Amino acid sequence: MTDEQERAQPSGVWATAVGVARVRALETEREDALFRDPLAQAFATAGGLWPSSPPLPDDEAARRRRRAVSYSIVIRTKFLDDLLQQASASGVRQVVLLGAGMDSRAFRIDWPEGTRLFEVDTAAPLDFKASVLRQERAVARCERITVAVDLRADWPGALAAAGHDPTVPTAWIAEGLLIYLPEDAVELLLARISTQSATGSRMGLTLGSRGVIERFGADAAPGSAASMWVSEMPDDPVGWLAGHGWEADSHTLRERAAAYGRPISTPAQREERPGGLISAVRR
Repeated sequence: MTDEQERAQPSGVWATAVGVARVRALETEREDALFRDPLAQAFATAGGLWPSSPPLPDDEAARRRRRAVSYSIVIRTKFLDDLLQQASASGVRQVVLLGAGMDSRAFRIDWPEGTRLFEVDTAAPLDFKASVLRQERAVARCERITVAVDLRADWPGALAAAGHDPTVPTAWIAEGLLIYLPEDAVELLLARISTQSATGSRMGLTLGSRGVIERFGADAAPGSAASMWVSEMPDDPVGWLAGHGWEADSHTLRERAAAYGRPISTPAQREERPGGLISAVRR
């Protein structure tokens, strides 16, 4: 039986990772792409989202919301790429992707020698991903270690068993993850990250901005990403992370998009609040 025949199809929350791959594949095709992800199209194809995708909603407001989500995925991907490259430049050689999904940074970033990258996710997406990687004959550019564990379970124990060393700095990435977790689970995740982080560790987070669930989730189609969103960022994300021992900077999507030469053309409809793109250093 071939990988394609054995491959389980995406379902539940992790199915959204294939949708993210489709967005990254579309960005990769642009002449002015902010990043290039050569594996994204293969992930989207394997998940049934390439070349076609679910039809756009009839409602114009719903179409605008879908485009806004895609736009945010592009900007956050660039933001976290930059954060990881800055962490590498500072000497960090240990990276952990929490809820890794179809992330292909192990394969598309030029990592310094000695980098170890851990991908933490449940078995189903990791198995799906592995089948696509075999099909594409993809070769990682660093030491890549997968850790199959539910983030509601003892993932720090599983990570340690896989070789993670909490005594040296780590670059942590939680991209498109926290919005799917209730607030108590977000707090537990941050506490666990903090106990595993030596001084000099870096962290990149994406948080649901205030009001995003009301704007996007109220009429979201069942099974869509927005229908599964449950938590938004605190009013003061920098202060919140300071309470966990991190010195953080908060950026808005609009701010980062302008910095990347991809400004948002529509005016802000509400007062700018602290943003949902977070970079932090463990002090």
